Amino acid sequence: MKPINKEINVSLFMDNKLLISFILVLVSLVWAGSFIVVKIATGEINPINLGFLRFLVATPIMFLILLIRKKDVYIPAKELPSLLILGLTGVTLLYLFQFVGINYTNASTSAVLINTNVIFIAILSAVFLKETLSKKRISGISLSFLGVVVIVLSNMPQENFALNNIFFIGSILVLLSALCWAIYSIVGKRLLRKYDAFTVTTYAFGLGTLFYIPFVVSDIVPTIQKISLNGWMAILYLALFCSVFGYIGWYYALKKTEASKAAVFLNLIPLFAIIMSFFLGEKITGFFLLGAILIVYGVYLTQKS
Repeated sequence: MKPINKEINVSLFMDNKLLISFILVLVSLVWAGSFIVVKIATGEINPINLGFLRFLVATPIMFLILLIRKKDVYIPAKELPSLLILGLTGVTLLYLFQFVGINYTNASTSAVLINTNVIFIAILSAVFLKETLSKKRISGISLSFLGVVVIVLSNMPQENFALNNIFFIGSILVLLSALCWAIYSIVGKRLLRKYDAFTVTTYAFGLGTLFYIPFVVSDIVPTIQKISLNGWMAILYLALFCSVFGYIGWYYALKKTEASKAAVFLNLIPLFAIIMSFFLGEKITGFFLLGAILIVYGVYLTQKS
């Protein structure tokens, strides 16, 4: 009987491992799709308003799920400054920069550049958390930076190269979005040691949505009145799939596996986005693929060190 039980346990372990892998692949696929959806939707909806509407729909759902979970939702008032930073960097500025950046560049480029958040996390961890930068991690950062340069230059013909080039500005905005996620991760690291991850995330959603209001208050009502069915489908995709399902799936996987192993799956996001972009007619050049490979491999080295 003991060998049979052991065999069953191994089987259950494998099934659970496959389930987690499937969830992480699905989350990566959904998040990759957001770059395509945003690029299409910003043809109709201002990217700033699009970001606000995403969280205006997602945030109440997150709070509802938080209450249904019946876990301790209390976070002391002393943590408010940290929560404010999380809301600002993890929601408001993150998606202001990202959505406008996608609008100025293209989906495939944005999906690759956003992956540099791992590089920014490594740098900020070394500066503020005094974590050691190993040779492998430095190599990863250097390769990723080189990849960024290759991608930006490959999409900007030499005769049009200028600091005010709209593609260049968009690329910088996407990189700033990646930096915001890194700040969010560093600041959130301390809170996540003490409080439930889903609770912290939900509060960040709420505060981030409030911070959005000054940017949209002047024209959000006329915008809502003009949104087409396709526009609402885009908003619901971003809110329900990317925000609600994406975060729930991500945190469920984090509970079941190591964070470093889960993070590796995020490297699938630019790959999926490139494939989707190709079928939607975006031009994929050899230099772009070279830059993408350098960034993804650099991120991989940084995570493995």
